[in-house]
Amino acid sequence: MALFFGDRTRMIGPDEALPGRSTPLPVPERHAVFGDRTVVPPFPQGTESLVVGMGCFWGAERIFWRTDGVWTTAVGYAGGYTPNPTYEEVCSGLTGHTEAVLVVFDPAVIDLAGVLKVFWEGHDPTQGLRQGNDRGSQYRSAVYFADDEQRAVVERTRDGYQAALTAAGRGTITTEVAPLREFYYAEGYHQQYLSEAKNPNGYCGIGGTGVSCPVGLVTE
Repeated sequence: MALFFGDRTRMIGPDEALPGRSTPLPVPERHAVFGDRTVVPPFPQGTESLVVGMGCFWGAERIFWRTDGVWTTAVGYAGGYTPNPTYEEVCSGLTGHTEAVLVVFDPAVIDLAGVLKVFWEGHDPTQGLRQGNDRGSQYRSAVYFADDEQRAVVERTRDGYQAALTAAGRGTITTEVAPLREFYYAEGYHQQYLSEAKNPNGYCGIGGTGVSCPVGLVTE
């Protein structure tokens, strides 16, 4: 089948994308770690959200559900063209999506800059269409913002982290920064995959650069 022979080392265009489907994939309503919290909206009044890609979404999601101030998390697909794709379709490189994490947070506890600090430090944003040994466009680094206010904070923290990386002799950030078009939930078995109730010792390819992001210096 052509589905499994996409060139995952390049970004496709919309005319190359798989057709997908009109029906969303079913997901559990409740978070496997925060059992009293949902993974689908509506979320509590006053919370905010951001969608990020950091490579394999299993480990990326775990980083965020362990972060103080994060209300809930979910994994899915974003940045591409295929509506409601399956995991196999995304892995083919023929949807344009990256594996993504929806982070819903309480800005009274952790602000957007704090969430972005976790993002920048939690992976290596200089690797292009890969993350560690995971290769392909579905593993690219990405931030999908909701509005111009979020975009400004993303760009400021990115520029601040680039300065820190450059000073440390590291490479150039390749993170995609774009408005969020759609977040498609991944299959239920992927949600909170590395939780104690599912696969606490499962695969996690996430690893940072060891360089701190100087958030306090770039968000004034």
